[in-house]
Amino acid sequence: MALPLAVWYDIQRHIFIYLLLMMVVISAFSVIYFTHLNRQTTSGLEILLTERDELDIEWRNLLLEQNSLAEHSTIESKARKLLQMKRPNINSEVIIQQ
Repeated sequence: MALPLAVWYDIQRHIFIYLLLMMVVISAFSVIYFTHLNRQTTSGLEILLTERDELDIEWRNLLLEQNSLAEHSTIESKARKLLQMKRPNINSEVIIQQ
């Protein structure tokens, strides 16, 4: 019974040192945790930036494709090949006035 009592008196006598030790340990674990959190966030940011760059490249390619498909010559050639359309001659045109 004397040993636990001696330990308790020792803790009471050096409480300030024990509190400082506990704060140092808590501070160390906090640094570890926030460093880990920072690395995870940075990794996620890099993944999102890479995805953004890929989507930007895809967007540019789609714009180029849209511009090439919207050209008059492309539309005209597809109309001739797929729909067998042809340009009307002057005699077959009818002008309607209001």
